[in-house]
Amino acid sequence: MKAYQLKDQVSEFIQVAIGITLASIGLKAFLLPNGFLDGGVTGIAILLSEVFDVKASIILPIISIPFFVIGYFKITNRILIKSVISILVLSVMIHVENFESITDDKLIIATFGGLFLGVGIGLAIKNGAVLDGSELLGIFFNNNFGISIGSVILIFNIVLFGITALVLTPEVAMYSILTYLVTSKAIDFTIQGFENYVGLMVISKKSEAVQLELSEKNGQGITVYKGGKGYGKKGMRQTEEIIHLVINRIDLRRIERIIDDIDHEAFIIEFDVNNIKGGKLKKYLS
Repeated sequence: MKAYQLKDQVSEFIQVAIGITLASIGLKAFLLPNGFLDGGVTGIAILLSEVFDVKASIILPIISIPFFVIGYFKITNRILIKSVISILVLSVMIHVENFESITDDKLIIATFGGLFLGVGIGLAIKNGAVLDGSELLGIFFNNNFGISIGSVILIFNIVLFGITALVLTPEVAMYSILTYLVTSKAIDFTIQGFENYVGLMVISKKSEAVQLELSEKNGQGITVYKGGKGYGKKGMRQTEEIIHLVINRIDLRRIERIIDDIDHEAFIIEFDVNNIKGGKLKKYLS
């Protein structure tokens, strides 16, 4: 095994371990002592532990089994094995950990419980492990029925929180929804990072001037494509240069102003960028 591969695997292992630790703190120090739910399989485990007075650490790995069976057909064996081990370690940790109640404030409990849990799940996902089987259910429905993963998880949690309102109390259900929202945002921030990037495609009659201003005067990395304009009954009538660039969202309005000063009729398409690696990019926070 090459040295850089070993280094990557060690880094993944450490980050997954940190993720599991943070998730266990969120569960044991905040959510479990107060009966607050998160979404997904973790939420089911907490709900069942409240109803049947059985520890969530015992229920969690058991109810995760059907989801990992689904995952067996949809994800790689490496991810599946890491996920199973991660769930088992998380269950052991929340079983043996013994935290004193930090606060009685329900808003703080929901917020910080969701924050710790979300960052923990996000770190695990970012390094190839799943701490909640609902993502696997989403992948299954997406591959077989074309339903988006986000929609599946949303419907799953709507049903879960509805049952919570009936079985426990509407108040617990509402605080659990708040916990879920905080967890979801924390997962997104952890996976995507605090650097939020967008992509721009620019078509301008003054393409050369725009390229010069962006690349040489502003140090912005760009890519230029050749495109066709005017498709219709007469076919392509004109070739165009398409300027493609990825920028930090902080720079979005500044870049748009630069382009507008050169060509106020420029056609600009903005789109979200989920992940980037390499290239010439300005980083502000990381």
